[in-house]
Amino acid sequence: MTAAPRTAVVTGASGGIGAASAERLAEAGFRVVLTARRADRIEALAAKLRAAGHRAEAYALDVTDRAAVDAFARTLDEAHVLVNNAGGALGADPVASGDPDEWRRMYEVNVLGTLHVTQALLPALTASGDGTVVVLTSTAGHGTYEGGAGYVAAKHAEHVLAETLRLEIVGTPVRVIEIAPGMVRTEGFALTRFHGDEEKAANVYKGVAEPLTAEDVADTVAFAVTRPAHVNIDLLVVRPRAQASNTKVHRES
Repeated sequence: MTAAPRTAVVTGASGGIGAASAERLAEAGFRVVLTARRADRIEALAAKLRAAGHRAEAYALDVTDRAAVDAFARTLDEAHVLVNNAGGALGADPVASGDPDEWRRMYEVNVLGTLHVTQALLPALTASGDGTVVVLTSTAGHGTYEGGAGYVAAKHAEHVLAETLRLEIVGTPVRVIEIAPGMVRTEGFALTRFHGDEEKAANVYKGVAEPLTAEDVADTVAFAVTRPAHVNIDLLVVRPRAQASNTKVHRES
């Protein structure tokens, strides 16, 4: 008798790292539940995965809406893995002129969104007897850089959330994994950050021969999640070879 597939919930699965992670986990044998605000995108991805023989479902969700998150949690019959990927950056202004509303929005989605979904799913993850919480932070959560204070602050807070949760639930059958990517080129991250300015978005990666791809990060997610249950990857930092730190990047002329 074939065992039922384990269930992995991925937030922010409408594109980029979230979509790639959902695909890799489906390929690894998980039943994946895709969540994001853009229903059409996650429904299309779920259909693609089902057509390839995988188990996939889509659920439109705004992680900053606690009532909606709680309602979503009640629809799940089980959960073994939660990938907290929903997040993003807005603006690159210095502290002196940064937009407080953008700071607030980044905090709400990166930190409170992660908090909402983790709290809502933690009982099911614990009840599974072998649960995993993955928090996709950023190297911004481990080092500062000029023009990034709002995003850096949010990602530092998200890192602290993961680190503290690991301390608080030690002894339960749930592990907490933080994956902190450096420079990743996806279709929307930089474009969203610079409010649709394609030139500014392109300049982030200018001269960098091989930034990370969403698939590169998804590989690290699948690797960490599929380790034996007693193995916890506390923190995995992944950067492209051309990036030595948040402020040291080799760019070819």
